[in-house]
Amino acid sequence: MKLMNDLLIRAARGESTERTPVWLMRQAGRILPEYRQVRKDAGSFKTLVNTPDLASEVTIQPVEILGVDAAIIFSDILVLPEAMGLPYEIAESKGPWFGRTVENRHDIEGLKIAEADDLSFVLKAIEQSKKKLAGRAPLIGFAGAPWTIFAYMIEGTGSKTFSKAKKFLYCEPALSHKLLEKITLSTIYYLKGQIAAGADIIQVFDSWAGVLSPVQYREFSQRYINLISEGISEVPVIVFAKGAPYSVTGFAQSPCDVIGMDWTMNVKEYRTKAPNKTLQGNLDPCVLYAVPDVIKQETEKMLTAFGPDRHICNLGHGLYPDTEKEKVKFFVDTVKNFRHHTVIH
Repeated sequence: MKLMNDLLIRAARGESTERTPVWLMRQAGRILPEYRQVRKDAGSFKTLVNTPDLASEVTIQPVEILGVDAAIIFSDILVLPEAMGLPYEIAESKGPWFGRTVENRHDIEGLKIAEADDLSFVLKAIEQSKKKLAGRAPLIGFAGAPWTIFAYMIEGTGSKTFSKAKKFLYCEPALSHKLLEKITLSTIYYLKGQIAAGADIIQVFDSWAGVLSPVQYREFSQRYINLISEGISEVPVIVFAKGAPYSVTGFAQSPCDVIGMDWTMNVKEYRTKAPNKTLQGNLDPCVLYAVPDVIKQETEKMLTAFGPDRHICNLGHGLYPDTEKEKVKFFVDTVKNFRHHTVIH
């Protein structure tokens, strides 16, 4: 089915667009009362993720309610380690945790390389979302970056430092690579399954990039994200390494199409270091707590800094759950109404 709104795809490919496309990380979530109702009916977050009808319903909501230029499939990065043989739970106030973690060679050898069919509920949710979207907007598929998945598999839960996972990198580098290779292969199969099911573009989330030093990041994260980008040629690939400004040089030389930026990263520097890539980002999510005038001012300042080409507008991280829906909609409308001034010589 032909896309009626292909701004995001064209911007990702480096083509010029009539205006800057906009979507938001965590756009399907607690800021929407409509989402909260579906989540309540589902009974638990995992049930919502694992039920294609419900996952596709909340995937579509932001397109219809907020007017964003893309939907992103509602899922969780931790469905992949579960498909590899490491089940996870979501505790309401605590977040994700694993009852069993990876501690040694035997544990790594016991993990399977996941196939796309092991995650058929995500693929079905993509198929249903595509039908419901009916070409109104592209659908973004996604996965966690191998290092971020590795961090959860070793640590067993979220962490500010991921010291247990980093200890494993220092003490067991060969085993670390063995596990990262398994995760990478599983991720490529999973993303190819998402594309076959209808995903128009892919994002790889490296949520915990920022806890690694530049040297460790290159060895244990970037090289594996680059393998994923090399393995996906069917659709554009966005990579987002939160808190790792040093990653830009490596990604500038990689096969990815778009580099995501958090709000601490300098637009001018990224443009200089990655002139052939589209950039995505990077408004501080906290700006959306401000009054509309401030939101408009900060948003227009950001859009001006990026310029009219090769930019996908987004926040520098996911929406915070206590953000007001009206302010999010105001931000989206501000982006859609903004026009860059053309200089006539």
